[in-house]
Amino acid sequence: MRLCVLVLEDEPAVRDALVRDLAPLRDVIRIEPAEDVADAHAVLDGLRDDGDLLALVLADHRLPGTTGVEFLVRLREQPEHRTARKVLVTGQADQQDTIRAVNAAGLDHYLAKPWDPDELVAVTREQLTGFVLDTGVDPLPHLRVLDQQRILPALRGRGDR
Repeated sequence: MRLCVLVLEDEPAVRDALVRDLAPLRDVIRIEPAEDVADAHAVLDGLRDDGDLLALVLADHRLPGTTGVEFLVRLREQPEHRTARKVLVTGQADQQDTIRAVNAAGLDHYLAKPWDPDELVAVTREQLTGFVLDTGVDPLPHLRVLDQQRILPALRGRGDR
C-alpha cells in the first residue's frame, strides 16, 4: 500500500509544476495529477483498485464544471476519503470560498499561488505526517517523506506497547 497525493489542477503548466516540485517525494509516495473532477474520480477509482490510500489532495479552486472547494466538500462526505488531508492551492478563492473550505471541507492548509517549491514540499510532508499519525497507517514504509520530529516519538511509543 502506498500513500497518494492527488494534484487537482486544470492548467497543464501549473499541474506539471506542482508534480515536478513534489519530485523529491515520488520514490516513496504516489503522485497522481488530475485535470478536472471527473479525472480526479478516475484517479480515486484507480487508487482503490490498486489498494493505495489517498492521503492528501492539493486542489486548485477554479476548475471547469465545479470548484476545488466543492470537490473537497464532497470528498469529506465519502467515508473512505474522509481522513484525507486537504490543501487548497489557489490564487482565486474569495473569502466565502475559503470559509466554506475550512468549515465544510475540513481544509488543512491554504497555499497561495505562486507557491514556493520548498514550502510546497514542507506542507506536503507536514500533511502526510498528520495523516499517518491520525489514521494509524504504518509509518515505516513512508518514513523518508514524513516529518521526523513528529513521527519518531510516535514510533518510540509503539515499542512500549
